[in-house]
Amino acid sequence: MRHNVGLYLGSKLGTYGIQSALGAGGRGEVYRALDTRLQRTVAIKILSWHLSESSEAKQQLEREAKAISCLNHPNICTLHDFGSHDGTDFLVMEHLEGETRADRLHQGVLPQTEALAIATALDKAHARCIVHRDLKPANIMLTKNGPN
Repeated sequence: MRHNVGLYLGSKLGTYGIQSALGAGGRGEVYRALDTRLQRTVAIKILSWHLSESSEAKQQLEREAKAISCLNHPNICTLHDFGSHDGTDFLVMEHLEGETRADRLHQGVLPQTEALAIATALDKAHARCIVHRDLKPANIMLTKNGPN
């Protein structure tokens, strides 16, 4: 039985080389990594260690991958891959540079164009019957190209 995922700088998850931790929540951990096949920076989401043995959590991660993969919108993060390596299930997503809405809260209300971009992305997902189950400021990235 695995007690911790143990991803750290330099460790490998398949063909992805872990570069740094980006964040963690109750259900998962996100890392910055290098896709060694395509030489691009990606974000990898794995299940938190306490959920790594749960078949229900693994199935939910797979459902998340399938849901994200059917969305194509400039303000929705792109899914590149989904897999498992040495018992660690993971999603590989586009790496976004920017700040979270939570980080920007101290600046006040979002400009109308950014708020509309978020609403448009959510509308796209809802039109496909996909509901974001953990929508909060920390899960919205504000990039130079707009919210994701």
